[in-house]
Amino acid sequence: QVQLVESGGGLVQPGGSLRLSCAASGFAVRRYYMGWYRQAPGKQRELVAGISSGGGTQYADSVKGRFTISRDNANNTVYLQMNSLKPEDTAVYYCTQGARSWGQGTQVTVSS
Repeated sequence: QVQLVESGGGLVQPGGSLRLSCAASGFAVRRYYMGWYRQAPGKQRELVAGISSGGGTQYADSVKGRFTISRDNANNTVYLQMNSLKPEDTAVYYCTQGARSWGQGTQVTVSS
């Protein structure tokens, strides 16, 4: 069965960096579109980054140039490198398989 486990969240100062990891089991991440979503309190969840089975990437305008999604096929893990973090990036971040299967989320807090 599909399982996604996010890790790497935490508290960081504005301008800092974090790398989120999504460890997948039950399927090969290289075969699916993998996305990172986030949801802040009282706000709509949004797709922040995605990587296709072919390796193409997409980013929300709000994170473009700051975040990078990548994939380690050998470890079956998807990453989100988050640089130049802003308070507006504070949210629970979720890893998804094709936006159908979701992980438990990891909290990212960027303090002002």
